[in-house]
Amino acid sequence: MTRDSAPDLLVLHAVRVLGFAGTGAVARRFRLDEAVTEDLLLDAEARGWVAHAAFAGVGGWSLSDRGRAEGERLLAAELADVGGRDEVADVHRAFFPLNARLQRACTDWQLRPSPGDRLAANDHADAAWDTRVLDELQALELALAPLADRLGAVLTRLQGYDVRFAAARRRARAGDGAWVDGTHVDSCHRVWFELHEDLVATLGLTR
Repeated sequence: MTRDSAPDLLVLHAVRVLGFAGTGAVARRFRLDEAVTEDLLLDAEARGWVAHAAFAGVGGWSLSDRGRAEGERLLAAELADVGGRDEVADVHRAFFPLNARLQRACTDWQLRPSPGDRLAANDHADAAWDTRVLDELQALELALAPLADRLGAVLTRLQGYDVRFAAARRRARAGDGAWVDGTHVDSCHRVWFELHEDLVATLGLTR
């Protein structure tokens, strides 16, 4: 049976996987109450685990080195408590070659080499080229599903990556290319990046 995570762990972990995010986004990542999330963030700030900053009118939280270490300590203890390290490590090994394919697909979405410029931007005029990328994303969606099922059976917080990726992939196929690699939406690339960071953090690895 899958295990729920403690709110203080989820708040620190949300800041880690999101990278830089406001209180509302941190709360939404794991469906936490926003008032509770704010209190936990302020407590973490007092402990030196997170810091709040604003850039061009946009404010958000980020982890300090101490917060990163504390988060990894909590994640390791949680994983040991549920006896899930071997399963998550095995999923990570299966994920690794898929990650290379995802990176290649996103590169091909952004670049369309020409005879005179191998780094030419993809203007999306070549429908066959873009269709090949979208087909690859669909294949990755299918490969991700069983891995996501295995992760979700270990910890509740690891659920949902496959659902989010599939939703982004469908929107990209419907014609909105931002859902392939956009940073302002829950795109295929963004979901995949979060999953990779989640696996790395959960196992205490480096990229």
